[in-house]
Amino acid sequence: MLSVLRVHLPSDIPIVGCELCPYVLLRCPDNTITTDDVPESSPIDGYFLRCRWYRIQSDKRLAICSVHPSEPATLQCLGCLKAKLPVSKSYHCSTKCFADAWRHHRSMHARASNAIRENGTEEDELFGRFSSTGPTILGSSGSSAVAGAATAGGFGNGSIYAGSTRLSEQGNGETWYEVGRGKIYTPTTEDVGHALKLECVAVSATTGMAIGPPSTLLTSRVIPAPSPTPRRMIPVNSLDGLASLDADVDARVAVSGTFTLLSYNVLADLYATSDMYSYCPPWALSWTYRRQNLLREILAYKADILCLQEVQSDHFEEFFAPELDKHGYAAVYKKKTVELYTGNAYAIDGCATFFRRDRFSLVKKYEVEFNKAAQSLSEALVPSSQRKAALSRLLKDNVALIVVLEALDSIHGPDASVSAGKCQLLCVANTHIHANPELKDVKLWQVHTLLKGLEKIAASADIPMLVAGDFNSIPGSAPHGLIATGRVDPAHPDLAADVLGILRPASKLCHQLRLMSAYSAFSRMPRAGPAFEQQHQRMDSSSKEPLFTNCTRDFLGTLDYIFYTASQRHLKPLLQRFQHVLRVLMACMQLSAENFCNLFY
Repeated sequence: MLSVLRVHLPSDIPIVGCELCPYVLLRCPDNTITTDDVPESSPIDGYFLRCRWYRIQSDKRLAICSVHPSEPATLQCLGCLKAKLPVSKSYHCSTKCFADAWRHHRSMHARASNAIRENGTEEDELFGRFSSTGPTILGSSGSSAVAGAATAGGFGNGSIYAGSTRLSEQGNGETWYEVGRGKIYTPTTEDVGHALKLECVAVSATTGMAIGPPSTLLTSRVIPAPSPTPRRMIPVNSLDGLASLDADVDARVAVSGTFTLLSYNVLADLYATSDMYSYCPPWALSWTYRRQNLLREILAYKADILCLQEVQSDHFEEFFAPELDKHGYAAVYKKKTVELYTGNAYAIDGCATFFRRDRFSLVKKYEVEFNKAAQSLSEALVPSSQRKAALSRLLKDNVALIVVLEALDSIHGPDASVSAGKCQLLCVANTHIHANPELKDVKLWQVHTLLKGLEKIAASADIPMLVAGDFNSIPGSAPHGLIATGRVDPAHPDLAADVLGILRPASKLCHQLRLMSAYSAFSRMPRAGPAFEQQHQRMDSSSKEPLFTNCTRDFLGTLDYIFYTASQRHLKPLLQRFQHVLRVLMACMQLSAENFCNLFY
């Protein structure tokens, strides 16, 4: 018969709007083990798995701070209630908490007229709804007080469940409500402050009776999704004859030849562990919580090309590709070759490049596996007696994804030299270089290998390049210098780590691509007003790069870059909105797809 062996959740702290998808281990009638769902519609040998979710609701409701979900609320913003925001967004645990968050509240209140957002009512429920109000503060002495009714969205948990029903009343003042049927449940604002209970039991399809006692799981109290701090963009106008570049995407497209590119390491779930990020609460590391924030962040910039790193393969297939497809993006993906065990299953990550279907079409793609290049290198240059040690150092399973895109809309500017009808192409490289700071030779070798491949594309025809990604290399390092200047100083200290002799002579560490960092280009633009001055203050005066693109407890520095072909007739940066966002002007280029050569192998 069917039986439940184990039930657990990645985090026992549920969050409003974040799916609860428990890990349920089953023993099938044939004695095999599976984690697949066995619904009533598809029983196995006459048995199926029945799952029920319950809300344990006490007579005394607990209000939770919207900023610090582990703390009870003592203050409430009445302006949020007047604006018809979810009531959970209005709570704060202290006057300092509210004062620190006031900028965000004022922003929400000011945007009150935007009642309908891009993703409709679902996003309203998850991220807050904006209506009309002015900022007003209401202080409450008790954390259990609630001013106004909590918003309650439509119920969509379980395929056959339409609403909550009272299950039973306990003597201690608790009431259990059945709130979901099915393995997956998404907490709503009505659940905030209450614990949830999951019951899983094998059931006979013939009798409808449970087989044995149910396996149960009790969560902590449901918390509201913390409100994200709004980005403070720096407006830049009248740059290179273009004004109001922060307008919507349709207005930007109307400017001949402009497009945007975003590069973002999204942190694969298999690396988002409490051991690695012990200073981060476990609920904030959960994929179901992070994915909604990532999607909102990515879509907010309305970029035409997206270069994402550390995209887990199952998340690419089940989340990123279908969600971004809804917003008009086509996808290309290159995953690594070695899977890692995450505790429940094996997983693997890689690089994903997305582009708007109405702006570009895919001409060609190249998948770069540095492991394959390492195998070829060791066979050609390393003595057989040292080959095993060399491969142990070089095989790090990093990858790169190169795509050649053809522009679909007109990009002919006033200086265009290519007649209408010619292909207007762009080469975009997306990579994630090895992270270990001790392996400087491996980082440099991977970057050099990628650049030599891109040189072969550039030699095929006059095509501009964009090279984006997480290079795990700080400004002034040999990899950064190689990309930005085309060479490495033979006296650079990073070359001392060349234990395999694969970087000698240093004169071979060069390329002819004439790449420039988008950040560095921005720092060279004329300073036009206080906005530019403010942005220049966030740049390192020596490297002309930003002070940081990566901030953790143990590291603060720049690791992520966008490089572009530094040619006035190819690419020209117009405006940098955010650490990884670049607007560029693309002029004339042409390349025959038949002339592409094999890049690496």
